[in-house]
Amino acid sequence: MGMLDGKVALVTGAGGGLGRTHALLLAAQGAAVVVNDLGGARDGTGSGTTMADKVVAEIQAAGGKAVANYGSVSDKAEAQSMAQTAVDSFGRLDICICNAGILRDKSFKNMTDDMWEVVNAVHLRGTYYTAKAAYDQMLEQGEGGRIIVTSSTSGLLGNFGQTNYGAAKAGIAGFARCLYLEGARYGITVNILAPTALSRLTDDILPEQARDSVPPEKVSPTVVWLCTDEAKEVTGRTWLLTGNRVSLLSWQVTPIASKDEADGPWDVEEIGAAILANKALWPPINPMRGG
Repeated sequence: MGMLDGKVALVTGAGGGLGRTHALLLAAQGAAVVVNDLGGARDGTGSGTTMADKVVAEIQAAGGKAVANYGSVSDKAEAQSMAQTAVDSFGRLDICICNAGILRDKSFKNMTDDMWEVVNAVHLRGTYYTAKAAYDQMLEQGEGGRIIVTSSTSGLLGNFGQTNYGAAKAGIAGFARCLYLEGARYGITVNILAPTALSRLTDDILPEQARDSVPPEKVSPTVVWLCTDEAKEVTGRTWLLTGNRVSLLSWQVTPIASKDEADGPWDVEEIGAAILANKALWPPINPMRGG
């Protein structure tokens, strides 16, 4: 018996990397899986059926249930077709993992409008289209569900040369932090991933010494557990998953300067002096890098 027996899952970008390991483990835990992948290159160009078909074959060879979908998450009709594929093939949709992504990295001075638009289309708009189709289906079923979106430390903490990607990933996190509040009344949980794992998106980004310790297979167990009934009360959280380390990212407020509200506004020089006087108390901009 698996922890997801009888459940139906949709995983976007499931033809390789994290999406593939999510799909394989979901199936191993008993879920029927819609394996979506456009089959394009890392930069989003091209398309094909081979990547999704291979993962479906892997699942079926292991005794699981899966079907392929080759749509683009950035196209509304095709995103809707993913949820419909789940219903047509398996009768329902309980889990949606928004994982599809591309990269067009470039320093901001060299960033083009096309690089900006296509990355945001796939990541942010694609997450919206896919999650909306899944959410609507879950509402129709009336039995709750699980939505997991994929953000990144690039969007939550920052990374050089990824203003387009970081903006999209920050947007995804903001989207999910609002959606979980709405989903709670319907039993739909919404969680945010910020994973670090070796994949074709990170193949030339991860330092050599870290590559062996962060295979995508180490991220998927937490993701799959979040899809189970045991996690029905776990929602609205941001999960940093790196190798076998699982962490929660949460925000803090650091008081810097205040005075009686009955007083008038701060003088510009006065507030500047008060802010700088407490600079030693400021938290690091990026706690993962110490900066």
